[in-house]
Amino acid sequence: MPNAKVLSEKQAVVAALTERLQNAASGVFVDYKGITVAEDTALRSELRQNEVEYSVVKNTLVRFALDKCGLEELDGILNGTTSLATSTSDPIVPIRLIHEASEKMKDKFTIKGAFLEGKILSEAEIAEISALSNKDALLAKVLGTMLAPITSLAVALGQVVEQKGGSLESAEPAAEEAAE
Repeated sequence: MPNAKVLSEKQAVVAALTERLQNAASGVFVDYKGITVAEDTALRSELRQNEVEYSVVKNTLVRFALDKCGLEELDGILNGTTSLATSTSDPIVPIRLIHEASEKMKDKFTIKGAFLEGKILSEAEIAEISALSNKDALLAKVLGTMLAPITSLAVALGQVVEQKGGSLESAEPAAEEAAE
């Protein structure tokens, strides 16, 4: 039986992992066997820049944390070397970055499993999500789509004014005078 100090340290690690998993918008479990120090350093740097928390985890301890979070379906992937990448802000970023690294490094760095907002993802879903842009880029596309009709209307009205022999510059002072 482990001594009380070791047991309390492990319980603290499980509590921290549980909190990390509960607060994460998404997470990816990876088998990193065979990755070089240079590859690991570059990957960690890129993940850190994108606000993704990445660390090596002990299978037994993360299993306890997964069970506490209701993600016990992932227990089966916890064998061999395991690392975990999570993000609290953008759920797409860790999946995309880890998938890209997995594609580059092939058999040395493979995805074991992933979750997104409490749902376990299949390999096909991981590949599909990794093809998406990050959250900010998706919001920019939505805003661009919403602004397109207004922009088109402004262009059309400008063309009508020009066809009538006026110009947009002369229309602006007249509109300001009318408003006063």
